[in-house]
Amino acid sequence: MDRTHLDLAPCGPLRGVLRVPGDKSVTHRGLMLLALAEGEGRLFYPLKAGDTLSTAWVLRALGAGIEEEGPHFRVRGQGLRLKEPEDVLDCGNAGTLMRLILGILAGQEGVFAVLTGDSSLRRRPMGRVVEPLRAMGAQVDGREGGKRAPLGVRGAPLRGIRYTLPVPSAQVKSALLLAGLFAEGVTEVEEPVPTRDHTERLFRHFGLPLRVEGNRIRTEKASPFPAKDLLVPGDFSSAAFFLVAALIVPGSEVVVEGVGLNPTRTGLLQVLLAMGADLEWRVLEGEDGEPVGYVRARYSPLKGVSVDPGLIPLMVDEVPILAAAAAWAEGETFIPNLSELRVKESDRVRAIAHNLRALGVEVEEGPDWLRIRGGGVRRGEVEPFHDHRIAMAFAVAGLPVGVRVHEPEWAEISYPGFFRDLLGLCGGS
Repeated sequence: MDRTHLDLAPCGPLRGVLRVPGDKSVTHRGLMLLALAEGEGRLFYPLKAGDTLSTAWVLRALGAGIEEEGPHFRVRGQGLRLKEPEDVLDCGNAGTLMRLILGILAGQEGVFAVLTGDSSLRRRPMGRVVEPLRAMGAQVDGREGGKRAPLGVRGAPLRGIRYTLPVPSAQVKSALLLAGLFAEGVTEVEEPVPTRDHTERLFRHFGLPLRVEGNRIRTEKASPFPAKDLLVPGDFSSAAFFLVAALIVPGSEVVVEGVGLNPTRTGLLQVLLAMGADLEWRVLEGEDGEPVGYVRARYSPLKGVSVDPGLIPLMVDEVPILAAAAAWAEGETFIPNLSELRVKESDRVRAIAHNLRALGVEVEEGPDWLRIRGGGVRRGEVEPFHDHRIAMAFAVAGLPVGVRVHEPEWAEISYPGFFRDLLGLCGGS
């Protein structure tokens, strides 16, 4: 991406109602399962952005028919048997794609594929998926013994395993459950704490084998299954930027409609309430097993809190925007349990600390924690570090006083039109 910048003037009260793009996690998984189904199904209101378009491209290369119909996707599945790709599969910046498609490809007997991505993705850890897949019989190799992409995988007969996740990871859990659809016997994943459960909900939607008992999730070899239409809710992670913007800009009131309110994704709401946020939300429907509703946020004087470490897996993508809220809160906010943020699209712990300091906020950075002393920010310049969530979070952090955002185009990875929507609410009525 070319280096550019965007100057945002101080924003007046944010007012209005909006819908955010479709949920990125559900779009990735919906495309993959429709590609494995028999027949044709539609994915209604998916996210069409950098990461999910990479998923569509990879699945087309594996034989799925994916066509755009206005805001929707029409997917013609290959059944449980994908074709061997003719070229290297480029996953772009999408870690979810690379990890989950590894689980699917591991069980495609005789099919050979090579997965790569951009420089950021090639630095991200893949051993956490490769190791348990190898225990199932997968043939995977790559840089650093399979810990980094590019990765080569040749589909092989798989056997079910029982695996306890060393650290909470919905991506690793999902990769193993997808591999389990091709494995003999039972595949069981045990989670140390709950993580987002979109894969489990979609297994139920498509009638795939699934049993959940406490923190243990089991699946087994699947029979061919028919395609089924899927409606994608609005992405809570995208909504979070507007909710926090409304909380920190005086006089604001914003409503986000049609947004996913899956309880494994909304830990941020609990933390913001503890900070004194004026929030209300309601689930209005449960489309395809995903709770959907609205959230209303009004300007609120916030106070610092110590975040429960158990909530971090339920808000792992929202930590950057929580840091923006903490910058405006009176007192100290302590955010623990952040080791996973070191290996996201950027080292998000370092990126958050850098940008807070650039805005005049006092912050301490530990190996897996941040301590933020709030009270407001000053005008400054922020760097996305090639990370969409950092770009959006620190645009919001500087919104009340004005901010220069370098390389704002990184927001398009998950939210095309983010800055248009944000500025559309500034001074709205």
